[in-house]
Amino acid sequence: MTRAPGIDLLRACAIAAVMLYHVSSHGIPMPALVEHGWMGVDLFFVLSGYLIGWQLLRAYAQGEQPQWRRFMVHRALRILPAYYAVLALYVMLPSPEGGALQPLWKYLTFTLNLAPDWRQGAAYSHAWSLCVEEHFYLLFPLAAWLLARRLNARRAIMLAVALVAGGMLLRGWLWHTRVEPLLANDAGAAMHAFISMIYNPTYARLDGLLMGVSLAACRAFRPAWWNALLRHGRMLLAAGVVVLAACTQIALDRAAGAILMFPLVALGCALLLAGAISPATWIGRHPVPGARPLAMLAFSLYLTHKQVYAWLDGLLPALGQDMPLAALAVYLAASLAAAALLYFAVERPGLRLRSAVCYPQPSSIHRAPS
Repeated sequence: MTRAPGIDLLRACAIAAVMLYHVSSHGIPMPALVEHGWMGVDLFFVLSGYLIGWQLLRAYAQGEQPQWRRFMVHRALRILPAYYAVLALYVMLPSPEGGALQPLWKYLTFTLNLAPDWRQGAAYSHAWSLCVEEHFYLLFPLAAWLLARRLNARRAIMLAVALVAGGMLLRGWLWHTRVEPLLANDAGAAMHAFISMIYNPTYARLDGLLMGVSLAACRAFRPAWWNALLRHGRMLLAAGVVVLAACTQIALDRAAGAILMFPLVALGCALLLAGAISPATWIGRHPVPGARPLAMLAFSLYLTHKQVYAWLDGLLPALGQDMPLAALAVYLAASLAAAALLYFAVERPGLRLRSAVCYPQPSSIHRAPS
């Protein structure tokens, strides 16, 4: 299958943003812009919404039924081998990253983000976003069926707007009833409530997935609209940069941020995605050196980098302050090495198994008819 260079570039940018965002909390001074690297997770959500949405909605648009069983097996063999391998490392080789694990069943069932208690322990805390992804894989088939069979373009747009507005109202209510009352007396408890009730749960983080699915639906069901959109690739890229730049001026841990930030970031990322896959842009036509291998390792990097950082903190406790550039190089190089090991030992064999199970090749030897 032909790889889209623009998507590879965005995936590489997303994992780089997340890794730099996390490394800044390990004693390594970083530019102020890095504190907004959490947006890389939202870019992953938009990419997932688009890629999964296109994979399934395309079948409906062609008058076919998606092969749901193959889809579920496809997703399981993509996510579970590497995810559970890293979980096993956390269980067998506890790291100082975030203290203790939450109860194991939360990781095994992808319910970590629904009722976490991060004060109990935040090890492997970044698995919350994988929980959001897994819930999307489970619930989207029903949504896709409704979108393809029961909705016209006008109703689909109204539904998308209603979901965005509903998410904003829900986050606003949670902020004013669960977070804001704690701010005056206990800022730590307020932040815990914000993360547990607004930042992590799937019901509050649908904006990025919805934006990605909306792009996929446009491509599948309104190809003329899609082609017209892609003709303005450069404008889309510029608009995406402007929207995300504006988002950096909004404080996430305030009412306006809790309510408005996620749909705005999702919109900015969706604009970047549309621009990055447009043949009217250079990055839509040409691969950027280094983007493809980084994109290939993105999932393994996401799973392992925080544990690697924590181990290095113990081995080189003062390196970040004494030699920040050297520390950054060491932390990133070690993370790449660990991710490459996970990719070649676990992730790639899982992908090969996925290809064999989901897309079996016909035998080249045919028995002669009797």
